[in-house]
Amino acid sequence: MDNKLKKSLKFSLSIAVITFVLAAIFSVISSSVLSGVVWIIGLVIVFLIVFTGVIFDMLGIAATAAQEQPFHAMASEKVNGAKEAIAIVRNADRFASFCNDVIGDISGIVSGTASAVVVIQLANNFGYSDGSTVQIVISVILTSIVAALTVGGKALGKFFAINKSTDIIFFAAKVISWLEKRLKVRIVTSAPSSTKKSR
Repeated sequence: MDNKLKKSLKFSLSIAVITFVLAAIFSVISSSVLSGVVWIIGLVIVFLIVFTGVIFDMLGIAATAAQEQPFHAMASEKVNGAKEAIAIVRNADRFASFCNDVIGDISGIVSGTASAVVVIQLANNFGYSDGSTVQIVISVILTSIVAALTVGGKALGKFFAINKSTDIIFFAAKVISWLEKRLKVRIVTSAPSSTKKSR
């Protein structure tokens, strides 16, 4: 089997496992947290989950749109985060897969589950039983709002990701650099050579 195909399959399998674990963890945490708060706080949590999905979608697209050259100049001057930015750009496919497919899709799934919990809380707050017409209406309205915010937010995020890719990736790289220093772990590793061509 081709070596590149083997690496691709290995990465796909690891991503699938990571997604399974993270989805389970986030679903349990969100359901546990939402069950113990009032509906208005639950609604804020739902919007935060949607916002998280939008931000990571933007990061994934920015990684594929960014070029290495600006970061090489920063790295030569030992600017904090420059090396991490180069590593992100060189591993853009994997970085984008994690941001868009793992975090982005999990956010979509968890926001749907969280919305269902909020709908039940909201309907009960107004004295309506499970399965009532009012609950169905609330569910449709909230689901539509979440969908609109997700799609609209990602559309706006794509605009910034494409037009401000260098700034976005540099900011993400500085955050990663800070986390690596604090946690003493390597989050991104640089590829041996660039896989992207200059524009």
